[in-house]
Amino acid sequence: MNTAMTLRMKGLLLAALHVALVLVIGGKLLYDRQQLPRLWVQTAPYDPDLPLRGRYVQLRLLLDEQHPPAGMDVSTLLQPVPFFIPEHVPDPSVRPAGETLWVEVILPPKGPPRPIQLGVKVGQGAIVPLALN
Repeated sequence: MNTAMTLRMKGLLLAALHVALVLVIGGKLLYDRQQLPRLWVQTAPYDPDLPLRGRYVQLRLLLDEQHPPAGMDVSTLLQPVPFFIPEHVPDPSVRPAGETLWVEVILPPKGPPRPIQLGVKVGQGAIVPLALN
C-alpha cells in the first residue's frame, strides 16, 4: 500500500512539473507579445518542398538590408520563418494579382523574428489582417 502511494505521488509530482513547464513557457510568450516591439514586414512565400512539412507556410521577410530594424542582426532577419495554419484554411500565401502578403512579427533581442499574424495589402492601402481561425 505504501509503495503504491509513493508511485502515485511521484506521478502526480511529474504531472505538476509538466503543467508548470507549459505555463511558464506560455507566460513568457504572452509577456514577449506584450512587451517586445512589433513590425509588419512584406513577405514572399518560400516552401522548401518537404513532404512532411505539415500545415505551415515558410516565409522570407523582405527587408531593406541596408536599414534593418534597430538592434536586429541582418543575417537573423534573412532566415525564413514558419507560419503555422489550421487544417481547414487554404494556403494564405497564394494571393491574387495586386495583393501582397505581409506578416506581423515580434522582434526578440536574440533569435529569429516570431510571426504573429498574416495580413494583405492591396495597392497602397492599409494592411488588413487575415482571419485564419
